Amino acid sequence: MSQFTLTINGEKKEVDAVDDMPLLWVLRDLLGMKGTKFGCGQALCGACTVHLDGTAVRSCSIPISEVGDGQITTIEGLSENGDHPVQQAWVEHIVPQCGYCQSGQIMNAAALLKANPSPSDEEIEAGMAGNLCRCGTYNRIKEAIKSASQAQ
Repeated sequence: MSQFTLTINGEKKEVDAVDDMPLLWVLRDLLGMKGTKFGCGQALCGACTVHLDGTAVRSCSIPISEVGDGQITTIEGLSENGDHPVQQAWVEHIVPQCGYCQSGQIMNAAALLKANPSPSDEEIEAGMAGNLCRCGTYNRIKEAIKSASQAQ
């Protein structure tokens, strides 16, 4: 067991964990932050997406020992009141069905728009390709991202 100091959503958090514990389980099991979801455990579905230093990453595949001094942002920290343009667009376009993948979808979309504030349809599809939605809301996701890009 090692002690780690993480910066999550702007706050310092100390945790004791084994060095190879995935960030996902640190967030969910040790810190009780349930917004980040477990999907596949192999970085294939995107349900566990968080930002590390502003970049979308799969938290299920990053050992806590590799986070270092990185700034972690989870769905809980994307905005204080759920008023991030992507979150508002998700509501406006009624994106979620079951909702399970949505925190990962939103986090990936927010990082995509930060890197490319005005993406084309093809760029949205390519940027979101690693995030799976079993309910098939891909068209609504794309429309929400386009709306959010105009709202920024």
